[in-house]
Amino acid sequence: MSRLVIAPLVVALVGVVVMLALGRRPRLQRTASGGIGVSYAATVAVAVWSVVLSPGAPGATAYQVGGWPAPFGITLILDGLSAFMLVITATIGLATLVFSLVSIDQEVQRVHYHPLFHVLLLGVTGAFLTGDLFNLFVWFEVMLLSSYIFVAFYGEGRHTAASFRYLVLNVVGSALMLLGVGGLYAVTGTLNMADMSRRLADPMAFGIEVTPVIGLTALLLAVFALKAGLVPFQFWVPEAYTAAPLPVTAMFAGVTKKVGIYAIVRLYFTVFGGMSLQIDIPVLPIDSPHALLASVLLGMGVASILIGGLGAVSRETVEETFAYSSVGQVGFIAIPVAIGAASAGFLQRLALAAAFVYILHHSLAKGMLFLVAASISNAIGTNRVADLGGLSRCSPVLAGSFFVGVLSLIGLPPLAGFFGKFLVFDAAVRQYATTGGGTALTTLLVLLTGAVLTIIYATRLWTRIFWGTETPAVQEAVFDGRELTVIAVLAATVVLVGVGFEPVYEFAETAATAALDQEGYVDIVDPVGGVST
Repeated sequence: MSRLVIAPLVVALVGVVVMLALGRRPRLQRTASGGIGVSYAATVAVAVWSVVLSPGAPGATAYQVGGWPAPFGITLILDGLSAFMLVITATIGLATLVFSLVSIDQEVQRVHYHPLFHVLLLGVTGAFLTGDLFNLFVWFEVMLLSSYIFVAFYGEGRHTAASFRYLVLNVVGSALMLLGVGGLYAVTGTLNMADMSRRLADPMAFGIEVTPVIGLTALLLAVFALKAGLVPFQFWVPEAYTAAPLPVTAMFAGVTKKVGIYAIVRLYFTVFGGMSLQIDIPVLPIDSPHALLASVLLGMGVASILIGGLGAVSRETVEETFAYSSVGQVGFIAIPVAIGAASAGFLQRLALAAAFVYILHHSLAKGMLFLVAASISNAIGTNRVADLGGLSRCSPVLAGSFFVGVLSLIGLPPLAGFFGKFLVFDAAVRQYATTGGGTALTTLLVLLTGAVLTIIYATRLWTRIFWGTETPAVQEAVFDGRELTVIAVLAATVVLVGVGFEPVYEFAETAATAALDQEGYVDIVDPVGGVST
């Protein structure tokens, strides 16, 4: 059973090696890339079903690379939280890979596109499965390595400039992350997350001075917020999203941004969730990492919703609109995580489940919408809103898929976005009913404002692109049926997630429970005596 944990990572690694080996045989490379994408998705499905979802499944298991026991060896863990994120990765990864095969010029694909894509997939997979902090840093770097090149992929001046700024910003972030990881190792004496959780829950027994942990966790929070594109670290998002190939941007928005959110949840709830301390910080009543997370992440989420939403309202191109929209939408994920950090019991679990449902909805809808932008660009040669019009008559399938995507962002039933937004509002209302106060009320007002801003920019795009008189460019457009098939499948998935929401919510609850189960996490890894399978 434990070998299923490493299987998705092995498939992704094999994909990188095969893509490099077939570099001089582009047709065979493209065929192999698609086959490995399907194999990766199938491997994730088998692993998740066998370990987490099937009747009688253990719920979680760990794999020790090389047979070295924890906390000394490299630990990989598959539980409800990592399984939920891997399913999203496999879904969006396969869709964007297939779309790339049929939409990106074959000569462009020869320029290491497929090796880079599988390196990106490898980094994301490793980040979701790793059980120690240093390897979380390593997998972040693997993921970013391909991201840098993808942003500069087309080689023009603006792409190179965007990639350079993205590189500098993330190199600084990586240095700070390494500093935070090293600091936690110095304080706790371990890098294994289960072992660290065990030690921080009883610091006296291990001779740990826990006061520095607050500062170190704040450092990591800033780094992960940078990776997630939360305000005030959002300024890389519009440039990077508009510079990279649009299928890759769909992967960025649908998957890689969520790695930062995953890291916040995993560390603050699973690793740091059992510790508490008394520390006097002016203005902020902080006595635990949860209190720090609740205060800081709530502010970031509120600012992200407002800045991202306002930025999306007046953008000139489709991809710019969706790039700023992604900044705003990640705020709808950050706020329930912050509510979960400030709560306990049922509300805490509900808030985390709401965040996971919103992650799923946003990954599917925004990933699909970026593919719509790619299809429009391929067929018409531009994504400028002013140059588009009447697309609904030109391609009803594209129009219908786009309509489903923006309605899901707005949050209309029975689409996936309705349940995501409903649960976020539900968590915020319950927090207000429990605590009252101006902060909870402000949070509700900001969520409502963000929902209104989403309606404004979504309606603007729909009316100006798909309604009205066909522009000359649209009249001559010919859309690729294979691209439209991928887009339509994702649109259908958005509908199916909403229509069949009960098992989706149960999966999200499983992820939330796994994030909160510190004792179970420690028992699975068994950092004292080896691996529990």
